[in-house]
Amino acid sequence: MPWWGWITIGAMLLLAEMTVVDLEFYLLFLGFSALLTGAVVVSGVALPFWTQWLLFAALAAGSLIFFRRAVYTRLRPPPEGEVREGVDGERASAEEAIQPGAQGIVALRGSTWTARNVGNAVIDHGAACEVVRSEGIVLDVRLLA
Repeated sequence: MPWWGWITIGAMLLLAEMTVVDLEFYLLFLGFSALLTGAVVVSGVALPFWTQWLLFAALAAGSLIFFRRAVYTRLRPPPEGEVREGVDGERASAEEAIQPGAQGIVALRGSTWTARNVGNAVIDHGAACEVVRSEGIVLDVRLLA
């Protein structure tokens, strides 16, 4: 493809991301990849057609994988007071004593949950514990120090 084709496609993708659709910066990185491919071609590097497409694909995939999430969260942070999905990292209260490796009941967000003590210490009744991760409706918890 001629260099101007890559530049045109890149500009159209960038314009579409900014004005027409909001695809969470996917078109932005595809557009920049097309512009970079066009810049390589216009710089005089003789690349066969298939190599140009391979370069574009590598740039697009690499930028999407390594940079999109960081750029998106930096430019579009979640609104203040937004409820976070999941319960990982939250503080729960033990409704009963839970031995290490055993299951018990904890209170979290106004309801009771089945919890598995993944720590090395006993979680006493009423003690604060941290949710390490959730697996279905069972929470993995450990005693807060």
